[in-house]
Amino acid sequence: MNTVKTSFSIKDLESFGGIKAHTIRMWERRYNLLEPNRTETNIRTYSLGDLQKLLNVTFLLDHNYKISKIAKYSNKEIATLVSNILEEDDLGINHHAINSLKIAMMNFDLHLFSKTYTSLQKSLTFREIFFTIFIPLLENIGLLWQSGVINPAHEHFISNLIKQKILIHTERLENSAQDTSDKLFVLFLPENEIHDLALMYLNFEVISHGYKSVYLGQNIQIEDLEYLATTQKECYFVSYLTVNPCDTTVANFAKRFNKDIGQKDTPLYLLGRIIQPVDQAKMPDNVKLIKSIDAFMTLLN
Repeated sequence: MNTVKTSFSIKDLESFGGIKAHTIRMWERRYNLLEPNRTETNIRTYSLGDLQKLLNVTFLLDHNYKISKIAKYSNKEIATLVSNILEEDDLGINHHAINSLKIAMMNFDLHLFSKTYTSLQKSLTFREIFFTIFIPLLENIGLLWQSGVINPAHEHFISNLIKQKILIHTERLENSAQDTSDKLFVLFLPENEIHDLALMYLNFEVISHGYKSVYLGQNIQIEDLEYLATTQKECYFVSYLTVNPCDTTVANFAKRFNKDIGQKDTPLYLLGRIIQPVDQAKMPDNVKLIKSIDAFMTLLN
């Protein structure tokens, strides 16, 4: 089965490039910017090269080039302009890197992902890459998935590559770590929760701040945490929720946590999309809602 998407609709280009479909059509009529193929029913279809060109065009627009001027350049000249700007503009590098990673995702291109990541490492720390590149990329991928432009295979491909980078940097920390605190952070996802990328990054931050860590990963039953809660002197539990935890509300999940581990004073930190609208006042005293990864990092300092 051919899993590489090579043909795109004008709606796909709109979702990827952030340029409205009617604007793309106008650019085609006025400047011959793109030359799509057409189906027997006269529906436009675009190639991967068209998508790459549109992303380069939007990059130049963001750098104060006018579309009338851009349209006079060849594809090669447009790519050269983008390259020249990137040599002088750190913000431009980030923008271009995100677009390159989108293309790598669409074409399942491991080489392009690795090349882009290696280039970023020359000027950014891993933490900076995660916050300025990976998080915006993943947010955009979520929107593309919701709009039907990409399928789960694309999302899994790029997510697993990002996980690999988190694991590599986490292992480096573990090999050189010198624990400076008696606190032990236990990171887990409850039943039916399988999206572990953010939890993996939280584990990286725990270790980088000098704390001990036990990473349990996905689909953990709460009662299985009792042993750690009762045998460890200073134990803090951390979970990242993107679906309803154990098919219940966040408040009921927190109460069940306290019941199943047999204690009501063991700290539990909850992050993720599901906890955002929840009122901290409705939580048990030992359960803290952390609204962002930045807030969690502040807590570690």
